[in-house]
Parts: sequence; structure tokens; C-alpha cells
Amino acid sequence: IFSKTSSSPEDLGESSSETEEDEQLIRLQEGSTDLSPEYWGIQKLAKYIKGGDPTATLIALCSMRDLNLSQETYQLAIKDTGCLEVLINLLDTEEIKCQTGSLKILKEISQNVLIRHAIADLGGIEIMVKILDSPDTDLKCLAAETIANVARFKRARKIVRQHGGIQRLVELLESISMESSYQAKDTETARCGALALWSCSKSTKNKKAIRKAGGIPLLARWLKCSHADILIPIVGTLQECASEPSYRLAIRTEGMIENLVKNLSSEHEELQMHCASAIFKCAEDEETRDLVREHEGLQPLSVLLDKSENKQLLAAVTGAIWKCAISRENVLKFQEYKTVETLVTLLTDQPEEVLINVIGALGECCQEQENRGTIRRCGGIAPIVKLLTETNRALLVNVNKAVGGCAMEPENMSIIDSLDGVRLLWSLLKNPNPDVQASAAWALCPCVENAKNSGEMVRSFVGGLELIVNLLKSKDKEVLTSVCAAIANIAKDQENLAVMTDHGVVPLLSKLANTNNNKLRRHLAEAIAHCCMWGSNRVAFGETKAVAPLARYLKAKDPLVHRATALALYQLSEDPNNCVIMHENGVVKLLLAMVGSTDDALQEAAAGCIANIRRLALATEKAKYG
Repeated sequence: IFSKTSSSPEDLGESSSETEEDEQLIRLQEGSTDLSPEYWGIQKLAKYIKGGDPTATLIALCSMRDLNLSQETYQLAIKDTGCLEVLINLLDTEEIKCQTGSLKILKEISQNVLIRHAIADLGGIEIMVKILDSPDTDLKCLAAETIANVARFKRARKIVRQHGGIQRLVELLESISMESSYQAKDTETARCGALALWSCSKSTKNKKAIRKAGGIPLLARWLKCSHADILIPIVGTLQECASEPSYRLAIRTEGMIENLVKNLSSEHEELQMHCASAIFKCAEDEETRDLVREHEGLQPLSVLLDKSENKQLLAAVTGAIWKCAISRENVLKFQEYKTVETLVTLLTDQPEEVLINVIGALGECCQEQENRGTIRRCGGIAPIVKLLTETNRALLVNVNKAVGGCAMEPENMSIIDSLDGVRLLWSLLKNPNPDVQASAAWALCPCVENAKNSGEMVRSFVGGLELIVNLLKSKDKEVLTSVCAAIANIAKDQENLAVMTDHGVVPLLSKLANTNNNKLRRHLAEAIAHCCMWGSNRVAFGETKAVAPLARYLKAKDPLVHRATALALYQLSEDPNNCVIMHENGVVKLLLAMVGSTDDALQEAAAGCIANIRRLALATEKAKYG
């Protein structure tokens, strides 16, 4: 069934970080407040606000403010009695006192989701955006704070943008006397502006609008101040916007990392969380990871792991640690701070978003040999392997990487095998998601390499070899690359190579040979080299046209591709017909250059291949001319 609402291109600029209220709205059954005493009280006041002279209106507004407006019954009564419209109409008057009184009430009651939507329906947002031009600072602040509440859903954010609200909110950050004379009023104006920008920044188009309005340098300047109440919305906005590459670049180049790191040691957990979250998003970039280390941010991040009761903070901190650990120098620092030991304790009884980051961090850390032992000694292998039975895609990708990392250590490998870890990895090759398939295939490589009786272990998985050979039909480059790498490892066992040959591994590998992707070329050439070792596979590769494309790999710029290709060509050159094809494709000249390589394996393979071609040429001449 198609829904009647068509989404205009405008709406497509909303980012995935939005938590949408509209669905909640439908579920919120509007409770009727018709007969409650609150309803009658509000109705009476509404009458005075509506019909009285300015003095009566003001008194009625003050009386209404004295009520407990955080109570839902009052909030809904204001909506149901028609009083909300009156309050919004008051905003459109020239009476500053009435505007102020009305906004003070709207600011309180707009905490309610139904009221937020009603304010938008009644055109309240446009009027509040207009008030942002008022010369009265208090009035501007109230309008901005109310916008901050109302703009928690998509349509409201769009209205703010379309009526020029972003530009005006950014201007509120300009009332800056950043030197020692921090004016309380300036700070308050900026705080309210930042709160509204924070709500609005959940939309991708608004992120761009904030940047175009010159918001980034202003956010950077306020980031240097020391008041937590303004820092929270400033960093909140920055971390929301850090999903955009242009903001990440600015955060790096405008010197903001230093201040984000400094505030990791604040006593306000909310501020710590937003700083960690900003670092999490920005540390995708290598230069940022270096800056976090240079400004000594890795230790405070490690220290924050102890605050494991606050799950939102923990998710942000573990995320930042994960991304920072992509750089080796940072991993060495984390070793100093015993971060790996603490991360292992967070592998159980944590929400999914924390687990994804913890296991992501361990996956990066166990690229270093020392940490692979640490994880084992801290009892980390079993909980990691147990996570292979989870279903979340992002979690599985990270778990696969961690299992693969741990498996590089034979002692770890025997634990993984005893916990049935290899079988679990193998079954993830059936997962419909290509990222999960690829990460599982990569993880199988060290497992097959380091397991005792590896060939037998692989054979014990019923249908396992057929499954992996059939993944060569995938459309995903990373799946193909990882599967070629796994096949190269599995093919070292003769019996398993024989089974894969029966399942048609040769023509499937040959079909991939025309690729331009160097990473795939390298692993494909390795797979071909190892698959030559059975029966008439060498001849079959020639017949399925794998030889000529391989010859072209020697022109690639990547030395790892050269090495794998030379090994494959050396194996293939044991068949005379393949030698002829190689000769026609100018292989000899390219290989001659590689005979002088400092890489022994490449040198030997190149020389061996040339020798085979030469021997065949001599034999042919001899046959011809006797």
C-alpha cells in the first residue's frame, strides 16, 4: 500500500541520526482534559489573555506561569482550550512584555511532543524566528530556547531553515566578547542560540546551512570558554555535525581537538559524552587520530572506561577508543594505560552499541602481537567467540575481525577451535550481508593457517568447501577478495584442493581475472598459484583464459601484486600451452626486470617462470630445426 504523503526532495536532506517524533505522536492518544479542574482554570485565564487590555493580559500570563506547567494535564489543557493559539498570537504583537510572558509559557510547555507539533501547525515557528531579530536580548533568548524545544522533529527543523532561522541563530553566537570580560548576557545569548542550533543540526541540510552562515569559527571560539552550560550545546552541535566531512576537517584544522580533549576531564558527564562522541566521529581521519594522541587525549579516554554505569557515556568513549586504535602509535599508548584489559571486562552485559565499539577496539588492538596474548590471559577469547552468534551486522563485522586477529596466535587458535569458533565463522559465510561474509572470510585465513590439523578441520564442515567456492559468484569486490585469500590458504591441503576443484573453483577464479582492482588481483593470483597444484588444473586455467589477463598484472604499480602474479605465472608455466600465451603477451621482458628484485620470493618465481618459457622455446626450436 502506498502512503499518500509524498516526500519532497527537501525532506531527503535529513540525516539518519534523527530520532523521529512523528511515530510517537500517533501512539500518543490525546487524553481528554475537558472536565478536569485544570481545564476550567486554564479556560478562565485564557479568557483574560484573549479579551483583556494589556494589563489584564499580563496578570493572566503571570498567573498561568505560576501553575505547574511541567504537568501534562496543564499542558494539554492549554492546547485543548484554544489557549495555545492565543499565546502564539501574542507573539505577533508589539508588546514586549506580553511577548515575553507568552514565550516563558511556551518554553515550558513545548517539552510536550503534542504541543511541539501544535505550535508548528499554528505557524508559531515562523513568528519565533522573526523575534530573533528583536533588539531585546531576553526576548531573543526565550525565542531561541523555545525553538530548541520545538525543533525536535523534522518538519519543524525545515520550517526554521526555510524562514532564515539558521542564519539568525548563528548570529546569536556573534555577541561575543571572548576576552576576560565574559559578559553574562553574551554567554546566555550564545547558550540559547547554541541550544537551538543543536536541535536543528540533526538535519543534513541544516548542517550545511550552519556552515554557510559562518557558524564553524563561532562554534570554535565558544569551545574555548570554560562554562559547562554553554559548552554542552556547543559540543552537542559539533558532534552532531561531525557526521559531515567538511566539519571534521574544520574541527581538525581550527584547533578544536585540543579543547575537546581538555573537556574529557570535565566533571560534567554530559559534556564528556559529547566530547568523546565528537572524537569518535572525527577519528575516522588519520590526522585527527594523531592530534588526539599529541594533545594527550588517549589517557583520559581510558580513564573514562571506569564510568561504566553511564551507558551513553560508555558508548561514546568506547567509540572514540575504537577509532583512535586504528593508528598503531595509539595502540602502543593504550597498552601503556592497560586499556585492553579494561575493554575485555566490558565484553559481557553491555548494550549493543557499547559492544560494537568495545569489540571494534579489541579488533584493532589485536593487530599487535602483545595484545593478542593480553586478551587470552584476561579470559577474553571465550566472550569474543560467543558474540559470533549475534545477529547485528555492525557487531558481527567487528567480532569477525577480532576473532581473526586473535587467531594469528597459535595458542589463541586452539582455544577458538575448541569453542567451535571456526565453525561459527564458516556459517557466517551464509549471512546475507556482504560485509559480514567478507569479514568472516578474512578471519578464516589466519584460522586455517594456524589450526592444528587444519586440513581435517576444514573437511569436517559438511558442505563448507562448496559454500566458499560458490561465494566466487558474489558481486561484491571485498567478498571476492577475502574469499580468494581464504581459498589460497585452504588449497595448501591437497585433499581440500581436490574437493574445491570438483566444485569448479578453476573456471570461477578464471572468470575474475579481468579485474582492475589491485587488492583482488593480488589475492586472486595467490589463489590461482595454490590451485595449480592439483591434477590438470594448470592446463584448465589456460583453457579458461586466465593466463593473458594475469600477464597484464605485471604492469600494475603494486609490488604485492607483482609477487603474487609471478608465483602464479611460475606455476602456470609448467604447462607448455600457457608458456606460449605468456610469451605472446610480453611476459619475459616484464619478468626480467623483476629478477633483480630484493624480494626473494618474487626473484625466484620470476626466474623460474622465465626458465620454463626459455626451455620450451629451445625445445620448440629443436623440434623445428632438429
